[in-house]
Amino acid sequence: MSTQSRQHIRKPSVEFDPYSAAHIYYGESHTAKRHVKSRTYSTIDSGTRRPGQLVGTKAPMRRSSHDEHGQAPRKFLVPVAETLEILLSREDTDNNVQITIEDDGPKTLSLGTVASDGFNRFDVRGTYMLSNLLQELTLAKGYGRKHIILDEARLNENPVNRLARLIKDSFWRGLTRRIDGSNIEKVGTDPKDWTADPRPRIYIPVGAPEQYEYYTRIAREHPDMRLDVQWLRADCDNDEYVRDLNTAPGLLAVAMKRIEDTPAGEPDFEGLPFVVPGGRFNELYGWDSYMESLGLLVNDKVDLAKSMVQHFCFCIQHYGKILNANRSYYLCRSQPPFLTDMALRVYERIKHEPGSLEFLREAILAAIKEYHSVWMSSPRLDAESGLSRYRPGGLGVPPETEASHFTHVLEPYAKKHGMTFDEFVKAYNYGNVFEPELDDYFLHDRAVRESGHDTSYRLEKVAANLATIDLNSLLYKYETDIARTIRAFFGDRLVVPAEFCTKDQKANRVETSATWDRRAKKRRQLIDKYMWNEEKGMYFDYNTVKKERTDYESATTFWAMWAGVCTPRQAGLMVNKALPKFEAFGGLVSGTEESRGRTGLDRPNRQWDYPFGWAPQQILAWTGLMRFGYEADAQRLAYRWIYMVTKAFVDFNGIVVEKYDVTRPVDPHKVEAEYGNQGSDFKGVAREGFGWVNASYVYGLQIVNAHMKRALGAVTRYDVFLKAVESEDASIF
Repeated sequence: MSTQSRQHIRKPSVEFDPYSAAHIYYGESHTAKRHVKSRTYSTIDSGTRRPGQLVGTKAPMRRSSHDEHGQAPRKFLVPVAETLEILLSREDTDNNVQITIEDDGPKTLSLGTVASDGFNRFDVRGTYMLSNLLQELTLAKGYGRKHIILDEARLNENPVNRLARLIKDSFWRGLTRRIDGSNIEKVGTDPKDWTADPRPRIYIPVGAPEQYEYYTRIAREHPDMRLDVQWLRADCDNDEYVRDLNTAPGLLAVAMKRIEDTPAGEPDFEGLPFVVPGGRFNELYGWDSYMESLGLLVNDKVDLAKSMVQHFCFCIQHYGKILNANRSYYLCRSQPPFLTDMALRVYERIKHEPGSLEFLREAILAAIKEYHSVWMSSPRLDAESGLSRYRPGGLGVPPETEASHFTHVLEPYAKKHGMTFDEFVKAYNYGNVFEPELDDYFLHDRAVRESGHDTSYRLEKVAANLATIDLNSLLYKYETDIARTIRAFFGDRLVVPAEFCTKDQKANRVETSATWDRRAKKRRQLIDKYMWNEEKGMYFDYNTVKKERTDYESATTFWAMWAGVCTPRQAGLMVNKALPKFEAFGGLVSGTEESRGRTGLDRPNRQWDYPFGWAPQQILAWTGLMRFGYEADAQRLAYRWIYMVTKAFVDFNGIVVEKYDVTRPVDPHKVEAEYGNQGSDFKGVAREGFGWVNASYVYGLQIVNAHMKRALGAVTRYDVFLKAVESEDASIF
């Protein structure tokens, strides 16, 4: 290149990473004074100008110095509002503020380049690049940018890299919450509060007086907030008490940390952060948090995963259980228990830090308390079989549903008693009418919700009677994890202080690994006896009332591999016999079509049944397969899932949703089942994805090999990838 050519190449004083997070790319890069000239422009004038011409400048003359030279990455000079308007008017033909393969636009838009001051124009083509342009413009507009310099690299970025980057830099940020005085007015107001006077309300357990004083001060200092601060009773999971709280539902306090005192010298606190399942939530949820922690650890957000463990320990210490979520109407209900694995994974990342062993000690003590007080106590323990069930307490109609959710169930009973709908609900909730069939219905309904698998024909009208393979696998994992941890980290002697004892236990008793080893051995024997089907090569749930094994084929059978319940021989049978029944285009289905049975107007599809696939089922199956040496199967299943999520992301404007129809190659995010699909309702750009799908994506990328990652980046179907690999292998010989 000549000296004359080189002198015309314009280089900004500071180059920004083209893949920076949005708050840096459109925020810091535009606001820092030393970057102003390189990345932002005046927007004072509004005179006539050519497309791409900067406001307040003359129309560019055609000179060779305006041309781009060499192989430098292309950058576009983009007027944000104008381009956004043109883009949507041309490309968003269905007017949903998304650009997808279902839009009929020309799929091309011309943008001016920076090096030519907007004179030279290049076409941005195809759904993926145009939808990325829409996303970038939406973000830039949100940061108040009138004009931007946009790296072409952000538009044609490898989609796997782009989604992984968004999850790490943006989605986790969008899903992170904390609960304290700074936001209690918003998060303390419950959208499911159907009472006459909904207001922000928080309940404080008796063991956290410092929080009561803190929130009382916040309420006093901000009277317009109308914050209602209430003590919880010591026996806060009493059925009648929890029912009565439904007339004044509220948030339940979670863990906080002490910070610098207020200017008046009063103690001040800040809520520990946590990740919610989706953008509309503000509560700490149970097993969602475990799945999310796996992704957080992959993305080196260790402190966030650690604080979620601390929240769980707080809940067990003060509420007796890891709650379904921290709202008052969940006080009787837990969710699938994952605390020990979660704590051990976090500990492995922080073990060099001061206080790490105490962190692990508290988590294991909390898990021991939960094990005894929740899962090995009535009503969840079936004394005859020795296995555990999802069987939460509670009275009346679950209040956290939509107001009309149970209308079809309750109206016939209201007519039977000659009451209005509201009159019957009140009479039923307070035991003034006796309807045993309705009691049974709601017992199982609450159990389905505690299982996390709400809803499925596997559990409908029977959930509270089932010792499920998923729950008992998790408890086996508790038993083996606790035994190993006591032995390896606490000298085989763990003292249990009073705050982690159940009502019938003595303080300062000593736990040893041998006791937990025996419990694990016994549970494995019981699982084999009641749940294993040798002929079919899988585990089934056990009905503790009918005293028989069920025949519903569920992907939860692979939880036994994740937990290590099965033997290597049983794992082999599952891979050979069970796995083919569940493997579909986009990964594992939740259950088989045969087990689900027919669906129709009188029997609608349930979201945890065929043909839907969920991130937790994928994650646990991959991990279980890897545990028993079936790496190729784990990689294949991870590839299928990641491909499906990536394809929807590419074709549908960056969408990442709660669940997928894993049998649909084109639009798997379109799930036709109850509750819809969280994460699909956005304008311009998805800002959070969905918690456990985000986690499954980055976690799965740790499982597939480099060759697979390259193929996924090219959005290559698994069957095409497999043929290519087989052809390569054949060419060697």
